[in-house]
Order: sequence, then C-alpha cells, then structure tokens
Amino acid sequence: MRKRIKIPRIIKIEKMNGFNIQCMFNNGESRLLDFTKIFNDWAISEKDIEYPLLDLKEFNKVELRNYTLSWKNIGLELKNENGQLEIHPYEIGPDVLYQLSIPIEKDDTNKLGLLIRTARLKAGLTQEQLAMRSGTSRFYISRVENEKTDIEMSTFRKIIEAGLGKNLKLTIE
Repeated sequence: MRKRIKIPRIIKIEKMNGFNIQCMFNNGESRLLDFTKIFNDWAISEKDIEYPLLDLKEFNKVELRNYTLSWKNIGLELKNENGQLEIHPYEIGPDVLYQLSIPIEKDDTNKLGLLIRTARLKAGLTQEQLAMRSGTSRFYISRVENEKTDIEMSTFRKIIEAGLGKNLKLTIE
C-alpha cells in the first residue's frame, strides 16, 4: 500500500495587510507570512529576482496559483524541454512558505471538540455515557474533544442528536 505524503499547500489567501499575508493551508491551519521579515532574512538586494516585491504596489499583485503564492508581474525566464525560453511567474514553494509562516491561533469557540465537551458536561454526561448514546467509543469521544482527530459530519450529527439529545443547526456566514 502506497503511503500518502502530506505536502503543505495553500488553498486560500485569507487576508493581506501590508507585507503580511494570512493563508489557509490544506491541513486547515491559518498561518501568517511576514514578508518584511522574510525579505530581510533573505537580504534581498537589487540583483535579486524578488527585489521588485519590496515595492508594496508590486507585492500586492500576488495571486494564488498552483496552491502557492505567485506574482505574474515578476517573470522568470526558463528553458523548456525543447530548449526554448518561456516566461513563468515568480512563485515560492508552498512547503517553503509553510516553514516560514507562523500559525494563527483561532478562537477556541469554533472548535468542535470544545463544543462537544462543553455540551456533554452541561448535560452531566461522562464520555462513556455520551459514547454509548451516540454509538461511538469513549476513546473516540476523548480524541474528538481533545482535537486529536477529525470528525465526519454524520458522526458529529450522531453525537449531537442521539448522544446529547440536541438539534444540530449549521450555518455558513
């Protein structure tokens, strides 16, 4: 059986503020890229391909392309397999960007595990009792409450409706 390799990919540019870009990665994490620090660490000079990005107007032309950050306004001349020159947009690999970024802590009120734990305690149930009512195991309830595993929507519904006796209402804003 082939092992899946998890390679970080950017799936959304969430917010931009100056030279800071907040991105969502394919693991669900929101992470902050501080390009002022990155460019400073890289010691960008006039001879570097990234030099035009020191101008905020040029930097703000960033786009999401191939699951990474891309600047079409900075062209790289590369030879193709036939030896012909092609111009490609400047991109930084998402694995590099992931390493250069810092995680952004989200508000804990949106975490499903915390919501389940809070509702379970309010109902006066143990993890074992909730597991029995919802057709899961105490171990699984513990892992969900501690954000150690993902939860499928159908299982979440069983825990809320059968286990806790509540109605599940989901809104997207």
